[in-house]
Amino acid sequence: MGWAAHLQQKGFGIKTVESTNAELDAIKDKYGIPKSFRTCHTAVVGNYAIEGHVPADVLARFLKEKPAAAGIAVPGMPMGSPGMEGPNPQTYTVYLFDKEGRSRVYSIVQPEGAKTEGAKK
Repeated sequence: MGWAAHLQQKGFGIKTVESTNAELDAIKDKYGIPKSFRTCHTAVVGNYAIEGHVPADVLARFLKEKPAAAGIAVPGMPMGSPGMEGPNPQTYTVYLFDKEGRSRVYSIVQPEGAKTEGAKK
């Protein structure tokens, strides 16, 4: 199951848009997504950017809390994240970031069967 399908299954309304790399980079720049966090999936929800394979439960909590931030991100493509299911799931980190490039750990996600040594704390 892909990331968008994961979000749909969890009740999020999804509208996918085909974009060129230049168009996608402009969106990432507009929302201040740090270059080290950029991945193949970018979503915009209200005034927030969601980057990477962010799980639906973490996204729902983030949207409920409405922190002062530009968005959240899962850098890379960690095994075990939504859309990256498969063998050897990894514990991974979801980061909160602002438009000035500052970031902090927002959540540590441990998929079923994952080992804990993969996540940064």
